[in-house]
Amino acid sequence: MTGQVLVLGGTGEARRLASALVAEGIDVLSSLAGRVAEPVLPAGPVRIGGFGGAEGLADWLAEHRPRAVVDATHPFAAQITASAAGAAAARGIPLLRLQRPGWTPGPGDDWRFVDSLAEAATAVAGYPSVFLTTGRQGVSAFAALPGRVLVRAVDPPDGPLPAGATLLLDRGPFSVADELALLREHAVDVVVTKDSGGHMTEAKLIAARELGLPVVLVRRPRLPDGVPTVATVEEAVAWVSGLG
Repeated sequence: MTGQVLVLGGTGEARRLASALVAEGIDVLSSLAGRVAEPVLPAGPVRIGGFGGAEGLADWLAEHRPRAVVDATHPFAAQITASAAGAAAARGIPLLRLQRPGWTPGPGDDWRFVDSLAEAATAVAGYPSVFLTTGRQGVSAFAALPGRVLVRAVDPPDGPLPAGATLLLDRGPFSVADELALLREHAVDVVVTKDSGGHMTEAKLIAARELGLPVVLVRRPRLPDGVPTVATVEEAVAWVSGLG
């Protein structure tokens, strides 16, 4: 087994973890799925592209035998997280899940949780103007919406857009002032997002609160059983360091 740590990344936490481990003198390889055209790269070596599911990752682990795997992918990257759990267990490689906490509603928030993008589309079908910020994947679930839909994503969506869609390609973080201006400019009636958590994209939630707008949030997928999970980069660094 080598001293290298494989970080499954693509998030801000993954980049901060890679930097922290490099600073500790720990050999890190960050793996990005390659779904974003111009990703922000972490410190240290990077591989881009999938492994080919759980079996492909298991083969990679068998060949390279890393010290550990830290799954720091997006909270909604359910397939990657499941593959990591299966592959690490099959090869006897320690696995940690680093996942930031979800958002918590505060006083004045009108949040409505649903279990899927399809349920979210049903929940907002009656609103004249929708702000859709769920990422580029799954936008097709909202293709039948009849009203105006402002779609914001880093890269162009995979599937068809609603007939009344305006596509805004942009990358956070966003300020509350900018989000307020955007919601007012497009006369948004409801915001749709995933419960991603974190500070980079929560400004839209604060802006929605200030404007009295409802927010429809898609719940996170369930994590695999038996995988230790931490919420902070510091905890992940401590876990890796404790492996010896």
